[in-house]
Parts: sequence; C-alpha cells; structure tokens
Amino acid sequence: MSSLSRELVFLILQFLDEEKFKETVHKLEQESSFYFNMKYFEEEVHNGNWDEVEKYLSGFTKVDDNRYSMKIFFEIRKQKYLEALDKNDRPKAVEVLVKDLKVFASFNEELFKEITQLLTLENFRENEQLSKYGDTKSARAIMLVELKKLIEANPLFRDKLQFPSLKNSRLRTLINQSLNWQHQLCKNPRPNPDIKTLFVDHSCVQPNGSSAPSPANNPLLGSLPKVGGFPPLGAHGPFQTTAAPTPTPLAGWMSNTPTVNHLPVSSGAIGFGGPSMPAALKHPRTPPANPSLDYPSGDSDHVTKRTRPMGICDEVNLPINVLPMPFPGHGPSQAFNSPDDLPKNVARTLNQGSSPMSMDFHPTKQTLLLVGTNVGDIGLWETGSKERLVLKNFVVWNVTACSTILQAAIVKDPGVSVNRVIWSPDGSLFGIAYSRHIVQMYSYHGDDDIRQHLEIDAHIGGVNDLAFSHPNKQLCVITCGDDKTIKVWDANTGAKQYTFEGHEAPVYSVCPHFKENIQFIFSTALDGKIKAWLYDNLGSRVDYDAPGRWCTTMAYSADGTRLFSCGTSKDGESHIVEWNESEGAVKRTYLGFRKRSLGVVQFDTTKNRYLAAGDEFSIKFWDMDNVQILTSIDGDGGLPASPRIRFNKDGSLLAVSTNENGIKILANSDGLRLLRTLENKFCDALRAPETVKPIISVAAAAAAASSSGPADRTVSGVSLPGMNGDARNMGDIKPRIADDSSDKSKVWKLTEVSEPSHCRSIKLPENMRVPKISRLIYTNSGNAILALASNAIHLLWKWQRNDRNSSGKATANVSPQLWQPSSGIQMTNDVTDANPEDAVSCFALSKNDSYVMSASGGKISLFNMMTFKTMTTFMPPPPAATFLAFHPQDNNIIAIGMDDSSIQIYNVRVDEVKSKLKGHSKRITGLAFSHVLNVLVSSGADAQLYVWSSDGWERQKNRYLPVPAGRTPTAQSDTRVQFHHDQIHFLVVHETQLAIYETTKLDCLKQWVPRESAAPISHATFSCDSQLVYASFLDASVCIFSAAHLHLRCRISPVAYLPHNVSNSNVHPVVIAAHPQEPNQFALGLSDGGVHVFEPLESEGKWGVPPPVENGSASNVPATSVGASGSDQAQR
Repeated sequence: MSSLSRELVFLILQFLDEEKFKETVHKLEQESSFYFNMKYFEEEVHNGNWDEVEKYLSGFTKVDDNRYSMKIFFEIRKQKYLEALDKNDRPKAVEVLVKDLKVFASFNEELFKEITQLLTLENFRENEQLSKYGDTKSARAIMLVELKKLIEANPLFRDKLQFPSLKNSRLRTLINQSLNWQHQLCKNPRPNPDIKTLFVDHSCVQPNGSSAPSPANNPLLGSLPKVGGFPPLGAHGPFQTTAAPTPTPLAGWMSNTPTVNHLPVSSGAIGFGGPSMPAALKHPRTPPANPSLDYPSGDSDHVTKRTRPMGICDEVNLPINVLPMPFPGHGPSQAFNSPDDLPKNVARTLNQGSSPMSMDFHPTKQTLLLVGTNVGDIGLWETGSKERLVLKNFVVWNVTACSTILQAAIVKDPGVSVNRVIWSPDGSLFGIAYSRHIVQMYSYHGDDDIRQHLEIDAHIGGVNDLAFSHPNKQLCVITCGDDKTIKVWDANTGAKQYTFEGHEAPVYSVCPHFKENIQFIFSTALDGKIKAWLYDNLGSRVDYDAPGRWCTTMAYSADGTRLFSCGTSKDGESHIVEWNESEGAVKRTYLGFRKRSLGVVQFDTTKNRYLAAGDEFSIKFWDMDNVQILTSIDGDGGLPASPRIRFNKDGSLLAVSTNENGIKILANSDGLRLLRTLENKFCDALRAPETVKPIISVAAAAAAASSSGPADRTVSGVSLPGMNGDARNMGDIKPRIADDSSDKSKVWKLTEVSEPSHCRSIKLPENMRVPKISRLIYTNSGNAILALASNAIHLLWKWQRNDRNSSGKATANVSPQLWQPSSGIQMTNDVTDANPEDAVSCFALSKNDSYVMSASGGKISLFNMMTFKTMTTFMPPPPAATFLAFHPQDNNIIAIGMDDSSIQIYNVRVDEVKSKLKGHSKRITGLAFSHVLNVLVSSGADAQLYVWSSDGWERQKNRYLPVPAGRTPTAQSDTRVQFHHDQIHFLVVHETQLAIYETTKLDCLKQWVPRESAAPISHATFSCDSQLVYASFLDASVCIFSAAHLHLRCRISPVAYLPHNVSNSNVHPVVIAAHPQEPNQFALGLSDGGVHVFEPLESEGKWGVPPPVENGSASNVPATSVGASGSDQAQR
C-alpha cells in the first residue's frame, strides 16, 4: 500500500471517530494494522474482554512473531486462567489451559507444568510466586503496566502507537477543496452550485446538458506522474489513475531509465543523476537472524528486539572475494550428484555462555569465528584449537560523548543485544551493531590482540545491521536502524558522510554492492519494502515489495552472478527464491519449508552451488539449480527452531547456533583436515619440556585429578561474579599458558617483592578520610575503581586518557582523579541508628557501569553512577542485606543475601520477592551465579556452601567447608565464593584456606592452607582470566598463586607498599579486586581507608613463575589433597 493510501486510512479513522462509529473505528484499526489504539486496548483489558483483546491484537501481531509478542499473549492468557481459578470455575480454567496456554508448553515445558499444578491448589495464592496476587481489578492494572512496556518495546508496534497530528475534519476539508477545484474547472460555473453527490466528478450543468471534462483527463493538467519499475507501485491505491508502464526488469530498479518518477509525494520526477546503473543487480546483503523462540524468562525485558537473519556475502568487487571458490566436477549445467563436500559433520562444540545472535568467519583466517550474543557479549574463537581468544562484554566506551537519549535509555534498562557482527573485507577491522544506538569497531592485530577503534552513536533505537563498503576507494561503514534511516560513516574517522531517509518502517538490513563501477546500497525494512540508494542525496531509486513483506534479506552467490532472497512473513511463511535479473521476476522458488516457521528463517550461500537455511530445528540444504530440498541435518540435535548459520569463505565449515548458548562447527572433509592441522599446531605450541606439563586451567587440572572430572570442557566466556557482589563478563582474556611452564632443570625460587622498586604500585589520592574500605571493585570498562567505605560513603576514582595513559584504563603508572559530579553530591547509603561501621557493607555493579546497588546495614540503595543520584531505595531492615548479586541474564533479578541467613530472589521492576531460599544458619557472606550450569552458589558465616538451581530455585547440594586441623575460625568469619572463568569450578575463600570446588558434585579439587602460625586470609579473588589467585592477609602481605594448582608463585611484603611507620601497625588489606581486562593488575582496599593499585614491573610482565608440578604431572595430585606443599607453606 502506498504512503498516500496509508494516510487515507488515517483520515477515514478520524472521520469515523468524529462520526461516533466506535466499533467500525476499532475494526479498521485492527484490519489495517496502521494504528494501535492503546486507550481502547486498556479499556478492554480493564473490562476483562479477553476475546476482544486478543482479536484486536491479532491485527498487529501473532503469538510466535517474536518474544515480545509471545510474552504479551502469555500474560493475557495467564490472567484469564487465574481469574477462572479465582472464581472457582475449574471447567473454564481447564479450557483456558488446554486451548490457550498449551501453545507455550513447547517453549517452556516446566513453566506450563507449574501453571497446570495450580489446578491442584485450593487457592492458587499458596504458590509462593502468586502469594501477592490481589483482587481482579488490581491484578489487571499491574498486568496492563507490563503489557504497555512490552508493546512499546515490540518492533512490530513501532510507529503504530501515535496517531498522526491532524486538524479536525481533515477528510471533509480535502473533499471540499477537491469540489472547489472541480468547480473552478467548470466551463460555465454557477455562483451557488448544488452538489448532490461525491460519486462522480462535479460539473455545473450547461444549458445543452453537456458537462465539463473531467479534471483527470484535462489536457491542460496532463496525467499525474506515476512511478515506474517493478512491480507497479500503489496498484491498489486510490490516487494512481493512469495505467502503469510496462514493468521493467529487476535490474531496471536502478538502470536503463534516465529519470525515475516518485509518487506524487515528491511533486514530480527526480532526475537519476550520475551514471546509469549496470544491467544487472548484484549482492543485496543479509543481516543476522532469528533467535529460536525459546520462552523468555518471566521478567525478561531486555530480550532481543527481533529475530534477525544472518549470513551475508561480502562485496564481490573487493579483493578478498575476487576469486570465487570453484566447485570441482560440478558445473552449473551438470547433472546433480549427491555432494559429500557439504559441511555436515559436527567437528567442534563451543560454549559461548550466552545465546549467539550473529556470527562471521574471518575472511582469510578461515577458522577464526567472531560471535555476538543476546547479552551484548563479543567472543572471538579459534575453532581449530577450540580456544576462545577474546571475550568482551558491552560497555559504552565514552558515555559523555553519547546522546542524552542513549544515556537515559541505558540507565532505564541496561539490557543490550548484538544485532550484527561482521569483519571488514581484509579482516583488519570488525564491527558490532547493538540493539541500543551504538556501533563499535575494533582493529584486529592477530591472535587475541584487538583494540578499540571507533564508537559511533549511530541511530535512535536499535542498530539493526551494519556492513563495510568501498565507495570512492574509501572504506566506509553502513548502518541502519529503528529510526528508519541508513547512514554511511568513514571507517577511519567515524565522520558521517550520508544519511538516507525514505523508509516508513525500521530498516532491517543493508547490502552495499558494486557493479560496472557503480556503487549502491540496498536496504530492506520491516514493512517488506526494498529500496536502493546511490552515494548521493537524491533519494531511493527503488520501492519494491519483497516476498513475505516482513523480514527479508538478500544474498549473492560467492561469484556475484546469482541473486537470492530469503524472507519470513508475520504469519511464519518462509520463502527462498532466486531472481531472474534480466526479467525482474522470480526465477525459482525453493521448496521444503514447513507451513509456519517457528521464527525468522536465515540463510547463507556457499561454493556458488548451495543454499542453506535454519528451519525446523535443523539445517536444510538446496542445490541452487534444483528447487527440491537436497538434504536436511540436525547437527546431532540440540538446535533451536530456527538456528543461526554462517559458512566460512571456502564453505568447508558451517557455524550453527545451539539451544544451550553454544555453537556447533560443522565440517566437510576439507574442513576436518583444516581443523586437525590447526589443532595439532596448537598442541605442539603447548608442549613444555618433558618433565613439566603446562598448567592450562583449573578444568584441566581437575580432569587430570579425577577420571570423572570435566576433561574436555571448553572454557567459556561467561559472567564472573566478583567477590564484592558484581556479576559481569570478563573480557580481553590473554592466554598465559606457555609463560607458566618452567624448566625443572633450574632451581625454582619464590618471587619475593620486598621493596617498592620491585613492582609498580600507586596509592590512590584521598580528598576525604574514610575509616575503612569495606568493598572494592573495578568498573567493567576497566577505567575506574569504586570503593564502599565502612561509613556508607562510596568513592570513585577515574583514570583519564592522556599522553601518559593512551588507553584511559586503570594503571599503576598514572594517578587517577577522585571523581564527583558537578553537583558535589556523594553516594551515601541509608544507615540505621546503630554504628554504620558495625554493619555489613555490600554492593553490586551493573554490567554497563550505569548504576550500583548498595547497602550498609540499612535499606538497599540504587545509585546512578553518572550523577550519583539515588534512584530508589527498597527492602528496609530487618533483615539487613549482607551480599548482592545480579542475575547474569536479567539485571532486574537480584539475589540478596540477608543477615537472617536467608537468600531473597528479588525482582526490581515489580518490587517483589520471587523466592526465598533457606538453608544457611548464619548470615550470607557470598553469592555467585553460573549461567552455564544455571545455578546460584551461596556461602555463609556458618562455613556452609549451597548450590541452588536458578531455574526453579530448588536446593541441589550443600556441604560444610572442612576446617583444617589446628585452625579455629572466628565466630563470624566470612566465606566467599567466585566462579572460575569456565563457570564450572569456583574459588572458596575462608580465613583458614583457599579452595577450588567443582560445582555439580561440590567436590574440593584443590586446597591451600597457610601454616598455623601464619596470619589469616582476609580476602582473595581470581584474576580476570582465572589463571591467578590474588590473596591478601591480615599481616598486610599479598600472595599470588597459580590457579590451576594453588601453588604460590609470588609474595608481596607489606614494606613494598606501606610506609615503615604504617607497615608495623595493624593496617591490613580488607578486600582485593582484579582488573577486568589486565590479568596482572589488582587493587587493595585497606583498613585505614587507603586504596593501592599493583602491577608487576614492565620488564617482568608477570608475577613470578609457578613451581614445577610434582613428578611432572598434575595427575599425581589427589583431587582433595591440600594443595600447599611444604615449600609453599615455608614461604608463608
């Protein structure tokens, strides 16, 4: 439907509303799906007219369109079910359960079972999660608040929630203007015409009875301009009365026409300008794609904004794609033989830790895979060695440079997803498009060396796709977004070069292309429109309805000779077609899709021969010359309904997303050989001298220690809950494996740092004296340190980017600034009447550093990190909070440890305690989430460890921490827990010991115990890569251990960082924190209120070397033995 036809509908809606045709108004709103009347929807919800509510919604979305839609329908039907139960209308409740709610069982079977079990309760409020359910009226009001948020966030309702600003009776005014115009054209106009009908053009009757010519055919006016091209535009619109020209070929979208007429909106023809387009269209590009419709968590509001296809050919004109990959033995005209060279064998399984949303192989390093996920993480994998080289979580690099809209959006909801990752044509850069405004680019320097290159606040709303292009031989980045625009940026400077406007819906994908020296860009939008743009400001050259008319992407064969598109309609109908470029028509439509796909199908092409698409929990393949499906594989199971897929450049490997936050690498025979070659090289690189085996990870050590250990686990980049209560993803992990191996022929000696000159350290500046640092943490960006003092005041130190510190990251080389906003306010926690220094302090930092949740014995406070303002307070004591941890996949869910020994699972958004976990006998002192195992581990002052399921919050295991012989812990000694980078093992810190535990069995794999005469441990933490453990002691010393075996490798004496008069006092470290990206940097918070940052000497680059493993193998160390050898203890 043309834009004028759309506007006519709005005029009719206004007319109907003014004439009080109430039912007709809402029927047209629903059938046209142009305007969602929120007021009417609210009325129907409040009145409980559920059938009308769903009928009205059906005009705009269906249950399985996306996660937002699914959540909307679920909440409505759940409310309908609960109301039936509340009225004791069991037959009605069963009917709703079977007819309305059962559809969600395939997405979340456990939730459906729990809902079903409500039938067995006398009162469903006996269910803990429904205990606060009030009366029907209040429940509907609460649900409506949630529904409005979901509707506003749902991309399908974009631009449908606001009625255009119109003057009253606009349609009547236009009709009157038309009649006046018709009257003026009368040959013999009468002064007071009597107009009795609108069905025919007006004409004043002449004496002989003839009438004036119709203005539509008046030779003075000429015919109205009509757009050309394929197919006729606005064919069903009321304003195009002239016959459409003969459809031009698909190539004619942009060629063979000196001028292209736009609709009357642009008041006449617009000259094409510049050279004519080539005779054939090339390469529209495909964006990232379709999450599986796994059912979202109950309070998820930062789920991915839309299902996104992924898998895009790079521009065929660029050097990296000049040489097409031949298909040996099979020319396009040859008879088909069943191919053995499709990548169908599962060769690798990688655990990303969060759901992959977009993937791209490096253009030249064929096994290097870039991954973006639904929580904003970026992973870089060497698939040959199964090694993750880099893990980065989303952090705005320069918040002050961002728009106020973005700053406000991040504070309101920090959830962010990756919509697209892509390498530049030469592989020197890669870009990430996020669901919030931002595009970030990194430069790649080999192995794990990636560096920040550009950050662009590109669009209002989500950035839905990005691509690289070379117009005018200059590398550019092209982006598109929810604001309906396409923008072109200089890839070196970030300067904006072009903005293309014309789409009427969020732009879904972009595809730059090149043919016969003409550079252009294709774009597709969520209304199914395809447009094309030259690098000028003359507007779109194409306005075309794509098959499916919703989420459509396009891709070329590797040699750029064949054009394909893949689209999924709102009804779930999917199409892959090949286009005849010379005729502008569909050449063939490929068969094999189910009637309704469970998500947006994404596709990719390879070898100039094959198509692949993710559908029905499998990968389907077609030969390009045959419409029948060639084969289908399920990748050994575990795939989502519509998997994301991506071929490498030669088609020997295929990356496929899985249900469990993972990626499977499928390979053909060439791919298997390639992976084995790289794997062998990797193993050769790891080999140490024969007597000493390198220490790789705790997982490897555990596997060697026990045959039942996780021997072949892939280390996953995942949320690493810190000892101070933050849950965040650690990025830029720098493997330091070979460094840890040592030659046993040399006599190993513990590295002692006993002089200030033996390391780099700095004491952070103090503008105010605080009695003691209770909690300490680095921000996720790594450029600041946040401390919470025992007097409930927060301190924030920021490092500035300057000549001495080009990265702007925290360092011991440059002093930071103790930062406060211009208002001068401080972040100060609520306190009780008791002495605040006697209270237990705790805090947790949000993943994007936007806010901190904190408590010091009083109410929990939520602070804005940019303004220091208190956003809210909640949960007044008693009981008081003693530990805080964010849920790794939903920042609205917080685990709160209490001083009454309970753990409360709290939903911030609805201000409700979802579950209360009981088991500990003393206050909670540690909490840590693993989203690989979906568990919460807790520790308490009772020296107990508990493992809880984070799905249903059931207790799984518990165990007392064994106290070493001869050691008597204090009555209130803390026990801390922190997950290893693999999210399977965790560190336990107690004043009497350090220990590494395996989570599923709660087995102690390693333990280090200081000598009886030594000072107790005050705190400890993993380094960001989990290769080291930093531990502080009450005698002010710091020890650094190799995490794999808890072997001591370096000791820092108090005199190395404390003045002589202080080192002899009782000043000691209370808390220790590790830098989130630099494995060898840590910070201490002291009992006198001081904070110190430490790094090894630049000439050393690391903290000592580990002692050789006894007998050359970790396998000789019993899994539960005390990890401290005699020499280790002697050094203490």
